Amino acid sequence: MSATADHAEERTNPAGRLGFEPGQVVQEIGYDDDVEQELREDIEAVIGQELVDEDYDDVADVVVLWFRDEDGDLTDALVDAIGLIEEGGQIWLMTPKTGRDGYIEPSDINEAAQTAGLSQTRSINAGKDWVGSRLVTPKAGKPKR
Repeated sequence: MSATADHAEERTNPAGRLGFEPGQVVQEIGYDDDVEQELREDIEAVIGQELVDEDYDDVADVVVLWFRDEDGDLTDALVDAIGLIEEGGQIWLMTPKTGRDGYIEPSDINEAAQTAGLSQTRSINAGKDWVGSRLVTPKAGKPKR
C-alpha cells in the first residue's frame, strides 16, 4: 500500500483518527448490543488483534469504556479504568449522543474525569449514536495500584 493510501485509510477509518496503533492492547468495558460495532471492528483492524474484555488480567494500553447514564457512577467507572491501563495510557469514554437513551451531559463527564484525576483532551464523533471523549492521566501523578 502506498503512503498516500495509508493516509487516506487513516482519514476514513475512525480508529486511526482516534490514535489507535498496531500492536496496542485495547480493553473494552461496558460492551452491550447498542455499541458502535463498526468502530469496534475498525479498532481491531488497526491494532491487528481482537479487543480484550473485562476479564483481561494484565494492563492495557487503552481502555474503551462504553458508558450510559444508567450504568452507575461515572467517576467510579473511570477510577476503575485507570487501574487497567499502563502509565501514560488513555481512556476513550464512549457515551450516547445528545437525545439518545443513556445520554450524559458534557459537564458531568468533565466533572467525573477531573474527580478521577483525568484530563479530557478532545471529543470526537464515534459513530451514529456515540461520542468519544479522550481522557488521559497526568504524566507525573498517576496513582500506583
